[in-house]
Amino acid sequence: METTLRGVGVSHGVAIGEVRHMGTAVLEPPAKQIPTEEAEREQGRARQAVEAVAADLIARGNLAGGEAQHVLEAQAMMAQDPELMADVDRRIAVGSTAERGVYDAFASYRALLANAGEYLAGRVADLDDVRNRIVARLLGVPMPGVPDSDEPYVLIARDLAPADTALLDPALVLGFVTEEGGPTSHSAILARALGVPAVVALPGAGEIAEGTVVAVDGSTGEVFVEPSDEKRTAMESAAAARKAALSATTGPGATSDGHKVPLLANVGGPADVPAAVEAGAEGVGLFRTEFLFLDDSKQAPTEAKQIAAYRAVLEAFPEGRVVVRVLDAGADKPLDFLTPADEPNPALGVRGLRSLLDHPDVLRTQLTALSKAVEGLPVYLEVMAPMVADRADAKAFADACREAGLQAKFGAMVEIPSAALRARSILQEVEFLSLGTNDLAQYTFAADRQVGAVSRLQDPWQPALLDLVALSADAARAEGKSCGVCGEAAADPLLACVLTGLGVTSLSMGAASIPYVRATLAKYTLAQCERAASAARATDSAEEARIAAQAVLSGE
Repeated sequence: METTLRGVGVSHGVAIGEVRHMGTAVLEPPAKQIPTEEAEREQGRARQAVEAVAADLIARGNLAGGEAQHVLEAQAMMAQDPELMADVDRRIAVGSTAERGVYDAFASYRALLANAGEYLAGRVADLDDVRNRIVARLLGVPMPGVPDSDEPYVLIARDLAPADTALLDPALVLGFVTEEGGPTSHSAILARALGVPAVVALPGAGEIAEGTVVAVDGSTGEVFVEPSDEKRTAMESAAAARKAALSATTGPGATSDGHKVPLLANVGGPADVPAAVEAGAEGVGLFRTEFLFLDDSKQAPTEAKQIAAYRAVLEAFPEGRVVVRVLDAGADKPLDFLTPADEPNPALGVRGLRSLLDHPDVLRTQLTALSKAVEGLPVYLEVMAPMVADRADAKAFADACREAGLQAKFGAMVEIPSAALRARSILQEVEFLSLGTNDLAQYTFAADRQVGAVSRLQDPWQPALLDLVALSADAARAEGKSCGVCGEAAADPLLACVLTGLGVTSLSMGAASIPYVRATLAKYTLAQCERAASAARATDSAEEARIAAQAVLSGE
């Protein structure tokens, strides 16, 4: 009998197939004591296992490429964290085995983060995966992983670690469903990059029996268990129609009546550029430069290294627009040379622009490198600061850009409610705004963007979030300046129409989402988008907003 479950759709497309569950294993080692004379040997075993796991993560990243590579390299750094390793050594020195020392040290770190309410708690799935890989290697047991199957299937898991998600074979894994996670989790981001339909934060997903046929709609978040023939036919027809529409729509982003909405790509570095170009991106709306800095948490990359990376991206978009976000360090991207080590809540502490203003030499080097990288290139460079709270922040950033001799437009990211509320004031100092809807939702609703339990508050359809978008867009329009969206909200085709109706002037997203957004925008006029936006804002919940907008656009 057909039943319907609803989670959070995070990657477009439809998948219909039999369920296979992610393999599991008991990885808690026994708590036994070792003689003191064996401590040094056990410490050596632990270090060897850590280095092997870090090397494996880096190798997986090299195979996956693109944004997945950056995620896995960051995870490798997590495995080698010196404070964690020091704790492992201490535990072994007082009698723990290598595997027990690792297990307990990671458990202690995990509990510390959760109890402190830190933003890093959002990376718990990543932390657990690193621990499991190290412990499995020490115990000599296989890591839980993607099931071995010759036939395509729908994968179900409690959560998917980046190391598993990055190497999924789309020819076999038709789609995946997880019980945990949120729309901005690593798994969701990598699913979109792979083009695999995915639904996260689905309670009870693990109870669906192995071999059961399910139909997954990665756009709506619906999972149909044992779908009827009629439902399967309807979903397959809709998927075929969507694919045909994608193929038929090319060129710059625009509504059906010709209102231009540039569609840009979010990239982490040169490796992400080919997919963006292939998808027809009109430029880059978010160049996340922090991935370059995460290669070595001990020191900033040299000016020469930065110039090479920036120029490789800039060269790919002649006559296009490339928006570079300066280093966004802190919170879930700590850097030893920049980030305070003793903050009780890094998400609300010294992160983003605040870190850079505390370390003006790091900001100056980055701005100088950008200035040199763009020399002689026919590209429109724009540079923006993360975590701008008020006009003083915006002025400090603009002044730093001018002092570095940077010939580019200077902008501010709207990720804090205060920036949306006072957007017109901020625009007295900068030339454009870019809405980071992921963090803006987090700070608006006090809801960690990685915690599945509060995923409904991370839904970019929340009317309160749409109100803040509208405030920002209205302020930009009044000042004759631009206001784009570079958060994950831009990747939702229906929401892209609403954002356009709110007055957003450009949309930036993962490359895989660009064709979907382009095809959907092309179906509606600007007036229809404006009516859909008004209808969505008039509701009281994300679900009601989505339904209201859909009703307007479908002519109901």
